[in-house]
Amino acid sequence: MSDDGENERPKRRRNRSKSKDVNPWLAAAWSGSSGGGSAQQPPSQPTQPSKRGFPMLNMARILIGIVVLFVLMFVGGSFYTIDQGERGVILRTGKVVGTAQPGLGFKIPFLDKVVKISTQTQTYTWNKVNSYSADQQPADLKISVTFRVEPTKVAEIYSKFGSIPSAVQRIVSPIVNRDVKVVFGGYSAVRAIQERGKLNSDAREAVRQALEGEPLILQSLQIESIDFSREYIRSVEQRMQAEVEVQRLRQNAMREKVQAEITVTKAKAEADAVRARAQADADRIKLRGDAEASAINARGKALRDNPALIGLVQAEKWNGQLPQTMVPGGALPMLNLNSVLQKQQ
Repeated sequence: MSDDGENERPKRRRNRSKSKDVNPWLAAAWSGSSGGGSAQQPPSQPTQPSKRGFPMLNMARILIGIVVLFVLMFVGGSFYTIDQGERGVILRTGKVVGTAQPGLGFKIPFLDKVVKISTQTQTYTWNKVNSYSADQQPADLKISVTFRVEPTKVAEIYSKFGSIPSAVQRIVSPIVNRDVKVVFGGYSAVRAIQERGKLNSDAREAVRQALEGEPLILQSLQIESIDFSREYIRSVEQRMQAEVEVQRLRQNAMREKVQAEITVTKAKAEADAVRARAQADADRIKLRGDAEASAINARGKALRDNPALIGLVQAEKWNGQLPQTMVPGGALPMLNLNSVLQKQQ
């Protein structure tokens, strides 16, 4: 009995180890197929698929995913779009092979690259450009420059400068610092302030001529501010105050001159009035004298022509009475009435 028990134990252990390898689903199917008979032992060999099939299936799925990703990248990398305010520079393995217009375009994936260059207007500002006027007055200029890229020269922009900021730094900045200073040096400090419009026009024309042939087109240039030294500003203020005082004195002198002219005009007018009145009086007296002289001459002529007229006048004015008193030795006035009457007849 002991020997049989000892022999049964290894068998049971082997059976247990075998039962562990058996798929329970297969065991259930095996037991169902045996019907109501005695239970039969399922086959000891496992019916699961081989473990070597799983790595092969996973590898196939990975390869399919890589292919799909590659196709998506290929298709997606074949298109590009350019906005209306841009132009594209097409690079093939780093070499410029053409330019792209606005819209949808195609390129070779992984070989071609499109770099976008803006052709819209852009403004750059130089806040402190040191310069000297014609009368050696130092000033700091604030200059703003507006320009755009020539659409047909975007490839030149990229091949020579790489980007617009680099082109501005290498082309526009030296020209602005050179030509604007030259133009400003032709103006005195006072003239630069008084003729700001002409100064801007001259500076813009100088920069425009300097940019001819370059891939950048100048749109406008504006000298926004001119900052002189404090000493010069103080001297300008003093000069302005002196000019204001001179203008005030000149206005006072002009006012006094005008007042004197008014006084002279009034005196002359009064003298002319007095002279006119005197002349009128003299003319009146002269006319009266001439009239009286004419009357006397007429009467004298009448007396010469009519000697008896005197007696007639005396007779007309005699009241018929003789004088009451007589001067001793005086003559008695007598009227010759007969001669007068005869003259009247």
